[in-house]
Amino acid sequence: MIPISDLNRIASQVRRDIIRMVHGAASGHPGGSLGATDFLVALYFNVMRPDPNKFSMDGTNEDIFFLSNGHLSSAWYSVLARYGYFPLHELETFRKLDSRLQGHPSVTDKTPGVRMASGSLGQGLSVALGAAISKKLNGDGKTVYCLTGDGELQEGQNWEALMYGAAKGVDNIIAVIDYNKKQIDGPIDEVLPLGNLRAKLESFGWKVLEMNGNDIKDILDHLALAEKQLHQGMPVGIIMHTKMGFGVDFMADNHEWHGVPPNDEQAAKALAQLEETMGDY
Repeated sequence: MIPISDLNRIASQVRRDIIRMVHGAASGHPGGSLGATDFLVALYFNVMRPDPNKFSMDGTNEDIFFLSNGHLSSAWYSVLARYGYFPLHELETFRKLDSRLQGHPSVTDKTPGVRMASGSLGQGLSVALGAAISKKLNGDGKTVYCLTGDGELQEGQNWEALMYGAAKGVDNIIAVIDYNKKQIDGPIDEVLPLGNLRAKLESFGWKVLEMNGNDIKDILDHLALAEKQLHQGMPVGIIMHTKMGFGVDFMADNHEWHGVPPNDEQAAKALAQLEETMGDY
């Protein structure tokens, strides 16, 4: 297991990657990517710990992950590269023509680590449930993880998936909701409120936990707790409280950074706040 101090150092580097990728492409979604960085780092480096050299689309006998809110791709690509799925220098191609690292993850170019195209919001949980059912049918005891956005829950397909997962006892999945309470048009409560999210998930038949998604220790503790509640007849959901733009003061908790790249001055200011710990790509 990697010490939490080292995971925090990796997270700082991933945040630098996000700023540089989105700035270099003059396009992308820095806000949510910065907010979800700690979760993705903890998940890959200390929880799933997959073997990038043995990546396969079916993911047999290994924990697998699905990113439903695909606009967070810059964070995911950075984690995949830092973990060894593909060379770091490929991050330079983010959102460029003919790049495997498209703005929203794609399977067309067989990007290592990516098992579904995402970014058409509302679909990832359904796919993750299908993968989890497949593992159960095949006697594969590994876990399926899925990250969804809170604004994404305004899509009806998510609620069909939540209903289905509980009704069919899909108890080998951990669905994490990035609850930063912001979406591209403004605060969730001003666009389309989700109400009492925990009560809704529990009423659909899910076991529900809540954690601080910008505290790696809290993330690891709650993922461990969630794992202990698997294989008991109910799916597990985690409401992950994060701050959009976490790590960069002028982006933090501001929905306007959902999908806007920083200019030269803003990128320099952001990078000055983020420690370079592993070397920039």
